[in-house]
This record gives sequence, structure tokens and C-alpha cells, in this order.
Amino acid sequence: MDEADRILNMDFETEVDKILKVIPRDRKTFLFSATMTKKVQKLQRAALKNPVKCAVSSKYQTVEKLQQYYIFIPSKFKDTYLVYILNELAGNSFMIFCSTCNNTQRTALLLRNLGFTAIPLHGQMSQSKRLGSLNKFKAKTRSILLATDVASRGLDIPHVDVVVNFDIPTHSKDYIHRVGRTARAGRSGKSITFVTQYDVELFQRIEHLIGKKLPVFPTQDDEVMMLTERVTEAQRFARMVCNLLFLPSSLQMILRAKGAWRKKKRAREDAGDNDDTEGAMGVRNKVAGGKMKKRKGR
Repeated sequence: MDEADRILNMDFETEVDKILKVIPRDRKTFLFSATMTKKVQKLQRAALKNPVKCAVSSKYQTVEKLQQYYIFIPSKFKDTYLVYILNELAGNSFMIFCSTCNNTQRTALLLRNLGFTAIPLHGQMSQSKRLGSLNKFKAKTRSILLATDVASRGLDIPHVDVVVNFDIPTHSKDYIHRVGRTARAGRSGKSITFVTQYDVELFQRIEHLIGKKLPVFPTQDDEVMMLTERVTEAQRFARMVCNLLFLPSSLQMILRAKGAWRKKKRAREDAGDNDDTEGAMGVRNKVAGGKMKKRKGR
């Protein structure tokens, strides 16, 4: 069972029960994860016979070839700083992590509007669309993958050069999984975490967990501010499209019903305007006080 802590921590109870019913009772069970939780430790004691724990390290740590940075910025300029970093590190392959599906979609639309080859991946997409996004990123036809934590585990994409924590993770252990998407199998990589005035405590928890102080990623503030106008225009466009994409289902049904009603109304009006039909001829004869004459041969 890979990513055992996440599977046992979330609502996968029904799925796990189904699997356990069809596999042999006499078996060996292996639980894997880069971060183990208390739930897994309890399961070891309660459900497993003669369990053996094998740990590579006693503390949570990231690989040595991973260069980790942070930038401390005002919340309202996050988008502008993201565009600046993408320009500064142009030519690299990026994975950008956001906290919500809505923000992932919005940021992808914003970057596309500015000419970047960005593609989203989140939980509100169908499985086929998720795989489509992943395949495009793997094939290098898209250089930027924006994702929620649905992509923080289990993905092995060798060519990821930079991981950006656009929204800082609320659980410190998720940071280790996110930055683990780069610097894999002996390769080098880079991670940059955005820290706003609201994220200081969460960032301090991450530094405490990994046991190191992260350096600041160098930026030129005057160059960043020069991008503000273009980014603001792209923000407006992205917000407008997102509002349509993430409308509540009840409102979407009302709008669909209105659209269907308008189509029917238009069809009725078009039928009324067509005077060449037999129905229209009959109405005209009746208004004139006569009856429709039967045509010969009918």
C-alpha cells in the first residue's frame, strides 16, 4: 500500500474494505510512505502480526541536491511575483502547487493569457482530463503544470526542474511530498515557497520539521512592479472565466433551463413567421370566413 498515511487518513475506508475482501487472508502487507502518521503506527500494533518497521531516516528531511528557497511578499502581489519567477527561470519545467481547485484553474488561465504554456490538474477534473493534462506535461508540450495536492504524491516525472509552492501547504508534511516532485533519483532541483504576511507561522513549522533555515530567493522588486499592469489585466480575464466555470450547480441548471426556454420560444416565433405552411394558409382562410378547399387528387 503506497502512500499509506494518506490512504488511511482520508475517506478510503470503503475502497480498502473491498480490496481486503478479495485478497487472501494469509499474506504479507507492506505500507510505504515518505511521511508516516500516528494512524499507520496504530495500525502496525493493532492489525498487523509481527510487524517490522524499516525507516531510512528517523527525521523528516529533503534530499541534498534540492535547492530550497522562499520569498516573502505581500499577498496582493503573488501573481506578479509568480510571473517574474517564470520569466527569470525561463526554459525550465515547473510544477506549481495551489491550495484549491478554483485557484489552480484561475492561475492556469492567468498564465495562459500571458503566453505561458500552462495546464491545470485538480480534483474537479474528470479522470480522462487529468490524464490528458499529465500526458501533455510528460511529453513536454506544456512546460508548467499547476496542481493541487492531488499531484503531490505518486508522480514520477524526471524532467521537473522547479517546484513552486504558490500557496503554502497547511500540513508541514505535505511540503516534503510537494518538493519531492523534483530532484529525483540523484538529479538536482529547485523549490521556491511563497510566504505572505498570513503564512509566517506555517512557514516556521515547515522549517522546524525539516530542521533547516531556508535562504531567500533573490528578486528585483522594481522589475516585478513593471509587470503589474499586464498581470492585472490577465487577472481580470481569469476571474471572469473562472466565475463561469465554477458556478454553483443549481445556478448552472437555471441558466441551462433559461437557454432551453429561449430556444423553444425562438423556434415558435420562427414557425409563426413562415406563411408558406399549410397551417398558416388554413388560419388565413378561417380569418377570411371561408373553409380550406380540398385539393384535387387528395
